[in-house]
Amino acid sequence: MKMLFDFREEVSPANWQATNDGVMGGRSQGRPDWVEQGLRFSGVLSLENNGGFSWIHTSGPFDLGGYSGIRLKVLGDGRTYQLRLQSDAMIRRGEPVAFSGTIATVAGEWVELFIPFDELQQSWRGRKLRGYSFNPEKIQRIGFMLADKQPGPFEMKISWVAADH
Repeated sequence: MKMLFDFREEVSPANWQATNDGVMGGRSQGRPDWVEQGLRFSGVLSLENNGGFSWIHTSGPFDLGGYSGIRLKVLGDGRTYQLRLQSDAMIRRGEPVAFSGTIATVAGEWVELFIPFDELQQSWRGRKLRGYSFNPEKIQRIGFMLADKQPGPFEMKISWVAADH
């Protein structure tokens, strides 16, 4: 296992940022911050003005060649989040294809999950894609997204994230 982020030891969210649906006119608000248990991704999801997503992310590059997926430990609120990865696959003038895996949380319980690279779903701006190749050796961005079409407050804490076999 290769530890990518041990959020129990981080002290500043400076290298993590949020992108919310406000870039498209929506009103969702989410952000990363540090708490005792790790990185907290929290806010309020809104469906107003065709909104409905919040995403926190950090940039690479990350070389995870030789690994078969991502293992992580999260404390959630019962909502379903996404692990989102961007590699060197591009669509339309260099815009990255998103490769995502499901993070099904259990309200109030820490869970450890494994998301295999070969089960990642492809999308671009919410549209499902196929035919693109995920390259674990050239990951440019790692993040977490909520886009479950359920308005209201949300919170997920991430203890750690690692590449695993």
